Amino acid sequence: MHISIDPNMMREIIMDHYSSPLHKLTPKNEEEYKTIVMDSDSCIDNIKLFIKEKDDVIVEACFDGVACAISTASTDILCDLITGKTVKEANYIIEQYENMIYEREYDDSVLEELVAFMNTHKQASRIKCATIGFTGVSSIINGKK
Repeated sequence: MHISIDPNMMREIIMDHYSSPLHKLTPKNEEEYKTIVMDSDSCIDNIKLFIKEKDDVIVEACFDGVACAISTASTDILCDLITGKTVKEANYIIEQYENMIYEREYDDSVLEELVAFMNTHKQASRIKCATIGFTGVSSIINGKK
């Protein structure tokens, strides 16, 4: 059974993570992180993702740059969810989120506030914004950069 969330709550979650992102920063010891720069040709999104792993666990995830509300909020929530998770757990979260975005069966029990993006498929032009951080994190943790 999928979580039911009202549109006003979705907007509130998105705007909260856009206006006050917890994980938007450039780490002091940048060389300790795996990084990737992600940009979009259809939006202002241009972010640099930072992932620090130790023993197959993501010990820190953050990002910096310029991005729209959808990109900023979804990436901020993702960084929060994957910090402290194994790479396998992070990949599962990313897979379930992408399943939700592309209207496939998904496990909402791991998505938490990411369910605020469940209607993104209704605005196809926003899918890239909603997935840019996920694509970057997936590339980093799976060694595809």
